[in-house]
Amino acid sequence: MRNWIAGLMSLLLLLTLAACGPAVTGPSGQEVPTAVEDGILTIAMECAYAPYNWTQNDDSKGAVPIKNVPGSYANGYDVMIAKMICESQGWELEIVQSDWDSLVPAVMTGNIDAAIAGQSMTADRSEQVDFAGPYFYASIVCLAKKGSPFASAGGLADLAGGSCTAQLGTIWYEKCLPQIEGARIQPASVDAPAMLMALETGIVDFVCTDMPTAQGAVIAYPDMVILDFSGTPGDFQFSEQERTENVNIGISVMKGNAYLKQAINDVLRPMSSDDFNALMQEAIRIQPLSED
Repeated sequence: MRNWIAGLMSLLLLLTLAACGPAVTGPSGQEVPTAVEDGILTIAMECAYAPYNWTQNDDSKGAVPIKNVPGSYANGYDVMIAKMICESQGWELEIVQSDWDSLVPAVMTGNIDAAIAGQSMTADRSEQVDFAGPYFYASIVCLAKKGSPFASAGGLADLAGGSCTAQLGTIWYEKCLPQIEGARIQPASVDAPAMLMALETGIVDFVCTDMPTAQGAVIAYPDMVILDFSGTPGDFQFSEQERTENVNIGISVMKGNAYLKQAINDVLRPMSSDDFNALMQEAIRIQPLSED
């Protein structure tokens, strides 16, 4: 009888482990959760970074409820990509709102399964998390107000003397703005809406961001103009590796979670840059003129 009970317990344990999904071994030999043992993919984003992601008051145009903000819904390019991943893998999608500087720590601690939030695949971040993707390629640009002395700038030298800002914790603030000789760099904005509002209200003369954010901004704020110096001598200067890291936008997962990284890449790999751009243009088209 004891042998029979022991055998039954062993069988139940094996069935339980099998239900939890494949085991994943991390870089140090430790077991890493696959993050989707329960069939739910929990992702985080700011929900305030249009057109990558934003908050709205209903589920129109494919928006998804925000778990930790009852009554609010997330939408945007990141949500579209997340839905594609979940539909392909047969997972349920769960979205939580998180501040920008909390995204990587949340992935590292396992509080979320992944961050899909317009993150550049930088070397610094890659030391803390693994990246699937890229799921978009974003060039770096500036925004100014129409009619300002900086609206016709043809390169960084033409921005000298202007006051400026960018979003906290980004290459735009930490490595781009310091390249503008004579620029009066103001404190970093906590998020993209605050950055754009600083420009709109005249607190700064120009801001630095990526192309999708700029394209969304000129729809919400028609009095803004995009300054794109790409491919000119007046562009921001980076090594090829640095430029690639910051143009490539990825999805961060826990270090060593090869299972989730591969599952996401299986969805992204067949997509071309044209596919990404078409989806981003759709996100820009449906974004609200102002965020709730």
